[in-house]
Amino acid sequence: MTNAEKQIVITHLYPKQMSIYGDMGNIIALKYRLKKYDFKAVYQTVDLGQDLPKNTDIYFIGGGQDQEQFEIFKDLMYKRKQLISDIENGVGMLAICGGYQLLGEKFTTGEGLVIDGIGLFEVSTTAPDSSVKSRCVGNILTDCLIPELLGEKLVGFENHSGQTRFTGNTKSKPLAKVIAGYGNNIEKKYEGCTYKNAIGTYLHGSCLPKNPALCDYLIFQAIRRRAEIGLLNPKIYIETRKKEIDDDVVEKLREDLIVKILKK
Repeated sequence: MTNAEKQIVITHLYPKQMSIYGDMGNIIALKYRLKKYDFKAVYQTVDLGQDLPKNTDIYFIGGGQDQEQFEIFKDLMYKRKQLISDIENGVGMLAICGGYQLLGEKFTTGEGLVIDGIGLFEVSTTAPDSSVKSRCVGNILTDCLIPELLGEKLVGFENHSGQTRFTGNTKSKPLAKVIAGYGNNIEKKYEGCTYKNAIGTYLHGSCLPKNPALCDYLIFQAIRRRAEIGLLNPKIYIETRKKEIDDDVVEKLREDLIVKILKK
């Protein structure tokens, strides 16, 4: 086996503008768990005016302020065709908060500015106003709805004014059902969005260190795809799925946080 075979390429979009609330922790978690599974993480970044790489396994985009989002959306339109094509072909994606909103159909700021999204997720987001009181802030607990992770508890911290709603009978599906907290909007029903191997979510804190099962899901889907397109021996995917990582410390912290959330 060559070193090039047993690697996963992570492409971080707009790390300077879209990386608040500890979003870099998601990259750290992916690198850490890939190493535990004996895979090499190849990390690359794409900024304003730069082309997307020809090859990637997992895209990541974090959260940002409204001003940064307006700057990013124009650049994303130039990358839209390739980005959507990659997702359609099974490339993974994790989009947090502002990044999640930009991958929807549109985002309307509290000042009434309409920012077009790239339409990957069939959702639309509207910020009611600029008041801090209008924000959805606090710890959140959910039940994951991804079939492979059905019932897995996802935890995080949300801080968003945007109210995200699905735009009808869509191909996109909710990531999770809200147990405590807000999620996509004040109706408190669902959190996040999925389409193929792409995930949009409001879970900060960071998301993946707090939710190792979700981190592994992104990793396993990337490994499976590499096997399907002939870049990896399928036996390696099967062997990797059988490996276990010691998550006792993380699980204890997760349990404590879940109890804390439920007591409120």
